[in-house]
Amino acid sequence: MLEAIGALQQLVPARLVPTLLIHIPPRDKNERQTYLEQICHSLTPEAAKRNLAKAVDVFIEKEAFSVSDAEQIFQAAKKQHLPVKAHADQFHAIGGTELTCNFEGLSVDHLEASGEAQIKALANSQTVATLLPGVTLHLGLSAAPGRKLIDAGATVAVGTDLNPGSSPLFSMQQALALSIRLNGLTPKEALTACTVNAASALGLEDCGRLGLSCQADFLVLQDKDWRVLPYTLGASPVAEVWMKGERYRG
Repeated sequence: MLEAIGALQQLVPARLVPTLLIHIPPRDKNERQTYLEQICHSLTPEAAKRNLAKAVDVFIEKEAFSVSDAEQIFQAAKKQHLPVKAHADQFHAIGGTELTCNFEGLSVDHLEASGEAQIKALANSQTVATLLPGVTLHLGLSAAPGRKLIDAGATVAVGTDLNPGSSPLFSMQQALALSIRLNGLTPKEALTACTVNAASALGLEDCGRLGLSCQADFLVLQDKDWRVLPYTLGASPVAEVWMKGERYRG
C-alpha cells in the first residue's frame, strides 16, 4: 500500500504524506507476538530505509493494540527516526493518548472517549488532538470533546478519517462543517483546525497558512464571506483550487 502511495505521488500534483498505520493485530496470541516482532524488526525499518512512510501510526484500543504493544512499536519507530502518531480513545480511554504525548507524537486521532486526564495530557504537550466528526456521524458515537480541548489549551485539528468502515466522508469541507455542529468549535477555530493545525499534525511547516516560504496552496470561494465554507452542506462553495501557486484544472 505504501508503494502504491509512492507511485500515486508521481501522478498527482497534491503532496501526499504516507503513514505506516499499524491497525489490527491477529487474534491468536502467538501470531500476535510474531506480528509485533515483524513490525518492530522488519516492517518499520524497511519503511524507513525505503522512505515509504513519514510517520508510524498505531491504533491503541482494547480491540486493537495495547499500550504495551504501542510502546514497543513507538520505540522501534524512534530508532528509525520516524515520528509517531496514534488512533486512540475511539471506544475506550486505556492510556494511548498519554503514551503518545509522552513520546512527543505528532497527533492523536479520534478522542471520542477522552476524559479529563486525556484532555490534560494533550493540553500539556505539543501533540495535536485530531477530531474525526465523520466517525461520530457514521457510527453514532459521542463526539470528541473539541470545545474542552481548545479551552484547556490543546492544539486541535480536524480530519475526514476517510475509510469504508467507519467514515465514508470524502469532503474535508464537510468535516470542517461537522466539527462546528458536533464538536463545538467556532467557525474560526474550525478553519484553523483544518488548515495550519492539520499541517502540524502531519509534521508540515510550509503549508496550511499563507506566508513567506510557504507553498501557495489555497482555495478561492464562490462567496465573498469565508463563512460559507462551514455553513454550506451538500454542495461545494469552492470556485478554484490552487496548489504550489498554480491553478489546478483537473
